[in-house]
Amino acid sequence: MSPFTGSASRTENWRHLRLTLDDGVANVTLARPDKLNALTFGAYADLRDLLAELARDGSVRAMVLGGEGRGFCSGGDVDDIIGATLAMDTRRLLDFNRMTGQVVRALRECPFPVVAAVHGAAAGAGAVLALAADFRVADPTARFSFLFTKVGLSGGDMGAAYLLPRVVGLGHATRLLMLGEPVRAAEAERIGLISVLTDEGEAQSSAEALARRLADGPSLALAQTKALLTSELDMPLSASIEMDAATQALLMNGADYAEFHAAFTARREPRWQGR
Repeated sequence: MSPFTGSASRTENWRHLRLTLDDGVANVTLARPDKLNALTFGAYADLRDLLAELARDGSVRAMVLGGEGRGFCSGGDVDDIIGATLAMDTRRLLDFNRMTGQVVRALRECPFPVVAAVHGAAAGAGAVLALAADFRVADPTARFSFLFTKVGLSGGDMGAAYLLPRVVGLGHATRLLMLGEPVRAAEAERIGLISVLTDEGEAQSSAEALARRLADGPSLALAQTKALLTSELDMPLSASIEMDAATQALLMNGADYAEFHAAFTARREPRWQGR
């Protein structure tokens, strides 16, 4: 995502989510607790636009994505989205589905790590949002449900058929996307869907602690690592090795690489500059 901006000013108020910024950490909260944070057209669009703004901002070095109330996100709002899409023509439906996919692309392509804090339901599109994060920190109440076939649609929604096999393997992904059955926290951890399993009620605080650790680290190195993990998924080995070599050569000319050597020599902790 380009850091260059046009005439539009930074958005100060987001109608469909809550944003706080704390010394390089963005905390983004889905805030419809009465609806289990079900997504509306506006919520999708706000997430897409927010991620683009944070990527351009340059000061954000890590992000937490969480949900207010009893769960993370129950997916698309049945009344607001499913009801409305039944009246749309193909062109409008394609616009909508492309927009939801743009949210997932933005999560994967933003130049900072994203930590999903999951408790309760992460269903449908909510499960895919968590899947698209770099880390999923969850407590024992978390349950992931890829519900798309349950409503008569393909399980490969919003990039799920691309991302899920790469996280849990083809066998588990086939089962989860075809059957749409909930996967509770213990199994999700066993198959690799959860990065960190916390005690009950501690997913948000643990996710924030992880985001702080990431934000205080060598942010440019982390951004490049994320970019390589995403872009090399479909590359042959020779192309991946060449991209790794070019990236390392650039970073070896960076301030953080020199700072590590200076800190190591002086027997102190590095003071990362993110460049």
